[in-house]
Amino acid sequence: MRILSIKQALLRKGLAEYGTQIRAASVSAAVKDAAIGDRSIYTLDPINLNEPKFDKILIANRAFREKSLVMKTARAMGIKTVAVHSDVDSNALHVKMADEAVCVGPAPTNQSYLRADRILEAVKETGAQAVHPGYGFLSENTDFAAKLTAAGATFIGPNSKAILDMGDKIHSKRIAGEAKVNMIPGYDGEIADEDECVKVSNEIGYPVMIKASAGGGGKGMRIAWNDKEARDGFRLSKQEAASSFGDDRMLVEKFIDNPRHIEMQVLCDKHGNALWLNERECSIQRRNQKVIEEAPSSFVDPAMRSRMGEQAVQLAKAVGYDSAGTVEFLVDSKKNFYFLEMNTRLQVEHPITEEITNLDIVQQMIRVAYGHKLNLQQSDIKINGWSFESRVYAEDPFKGFGLPSVGRLTKYEEPVDSVEGIRCDSGIREGSEISIYYDPLICKLVSHGPNRQVALDRMRDALDNYVIRGVTNNIPLLRDIVEEERFRSGNITTKYLPETYPQGFEGASLNVGEERTLVALTATLQALKIARAQMFTNQRKAACIDPLLKDYSFVVELPKRDGEDRKTANVEVRFIDGNTEIAEVFVDGNKVKLSGEICLAKSVLHLKVDSESAKDATVQVVSKRPGELVVIYKGSQFKMRVMPKAVSELLKHMKEKPKLDLSSVVLSPMPGAIKSVSAEVGQMVTEGQELCVIEAMKMQNSLHASKTGKVKAVNVKEGATVDEGEILIELE
Repeated sequence: MRILSIKQALLRKGLAEYGTQIRAASVSAAVKDAAIGDRSIYTLDPINLNEPKFDKILIANRAFREKSLVMKTARAMGIKTVAVHSDVDSNALHVKMADEAVCVGPAPTNQSYLRADRILEAVKETGAQAVHPGYGFLSENTDFAAKLTAAGATFIGPNSKAILDMGDKIHSKRIAGEAKVNMIPGYDGEIADEDECVKVSNEIGYPVMIKASAGGGGKGMRIAWNDKEARDGFRLSKQEAASSFGDDRMLVEKFIDNPRHIEMQVLCDKHGNALWLNERECSIQRRNQKVIEEAPSSFVDPAMRSRMGEQAVQLAKAVGYDSAGTVEFLVDSKKNFYFLEMNTRLQVEHPITEEITNLDIVQQMIRVAYGHKLNLQQSDIKINGWSFESRVYAEDPFKGFGLPSVGRLTKYEEPVDSVEGIRCDSGIREGSEISIYYDPLICKLVSHGPNRQVALDRMRDALDNYVIRGVTNNIPLLRDIVEEERFRSGNITTKYLPETYPQGFEGASLNVGEERTLVALTATLQALKIARAQMFTNQRKAACIDPLLKDYSFVVELPKRDGEDRKTANVEVRFIDGNTEIAEVFVDGNKVKLSGEICLAKSVLHLKVDSESAKDATVQVVSKRPGELVVIYKGSQFKMRVMPKAVSELLKHMKEKPKLDLSSVVLSPMPGAIKSVSAEVGQMVTEGQELCVIEAMKMQNSLHASKTGKVKAVNVKEGATVDEGEILIELE
């Protein structure tokens, strides 16, 4: 194997055999400097450029956000970086940010990012002295950590024994119990099959949590409330665990109803020193995966914080832990906390801990791995304000709070420059592609403020100003949560989403004033479009009235939900003194005055609204097709039709398009790969019976029959790749 120039690497692109291809990343100094981000917040233990350090580290992970983050810190420390990537990620931002880049295989993770042998080969060829695993993939692989050490390189993470002890949930519970950490009631052993799962579940008492011993990130986990759910949950979780972790051992424990999920960040060195860096509240979850996190928790008082921190450090010391890690707890309503698991890696949500402690955790991991002692004492760790992290995913929040979406980011604008106290850990750019092979996380959007309410307000404003086009995303749900009364009060549990949205998420609700504002805006934009068209097509003559001084009349059709009648509003628009930044609008006779940058070219409009029962608004304009405008307000999309009155009258006589009978078909809820098909043509199936299983972005979903009937057609086979909305199975 040899180092290739950029030109040679490009010539070899597409070869069937993947060798290690290394190139010098051609990124301008300006781009790299911009990518570093603001490191000035890390004042607790600032970077010492005179301190001995690694010369070069390799980041052995696919997660663009974490790769970019590690690269930012490493470059600030004066350390060169190497990125590994699959063939489909060759143009990713982290590849261009790195000093060197190595192609380790094709898109499937088991042929690239999970190939420890290729990562080790890349370490050898590039001369990297250490490897940072980011999170996921090889970050908790004890075999990889041991092999790396044997090869003479340093693993920037805990020692392999600590990973082994804490990575196995069954074994970790025994160690935690011996370390006097509070424990959840459960079965102390591996569950062999579905029958044993049902037996143990009945002994513990429903509800129970079925989860993979080697799992993490919400994968390989199911809650069961009865015997049937225990059998189904065991089977699906076991398959998911084998696919995600290569380890399908399962365990069962008591599920604590209405709990909070609160975790404690720990930091340890190789000299016996250990700190706890305060807690993070991670209760807002769907499918056991975190959606919004905050630090500190509004539920934890100083005495409880101290007890949790001390127990977390006890556990870390018991296993000889020597890096950054997280001890997770379930907390009941009486502030009793129970050990859940320990994550022996950098957590996705670690930025909010950095924001409130002013400590760069990645920098500390690199220092500790090199062999330095921690420069801090427990008394140095304070709480500076409040911080939130919203996980911005490429997924559809209107389907089970988030089924994956794929596509290319045709437009991408982060809100870091428009809102104070905002940090974006994204690692992507406009033009990046979200595929079915990897996690759908686009960005970790972080806000910070002097208190909880300010931090929440900044998060709300950041979500309003975050522009993402090309893929469906979960900003509508995030935006609704941060304004929701229960969340604002801090009264949350892990059941928050199903309790707050019992019918599923349906989008933002508008009051009368907000509805009028959107109607006024869409009519104004349509009027502006017509006026500009008249001016630029030379239709204006000397004797004609200036198009911006004319009155415009429209009928605006409001967006409606299923079961609602068609709603329209009569609207008149006038630009005050021909000024496109001030419009006076009458919506069914109610005056709405708009001022600000009312512009067709801008992605985000900041409007001043002078109207009864209305307030100022931040609105995004998505589509400007003839007679139709799609706008985003309060995170949700609203499709508004603007038309002359005559057209509106004719539409009343148009028949609605008949809808597909969804009870007779099984549609693919998302793009993905078919893992199994249990239905056969001619087979009688009952309502609720599983017909097939689809996998996307490492998550498996069971698809069921909506009614009892005979299978008319099976349109897919195991292993097939399908698109969202594709008809998989038909019933008579």
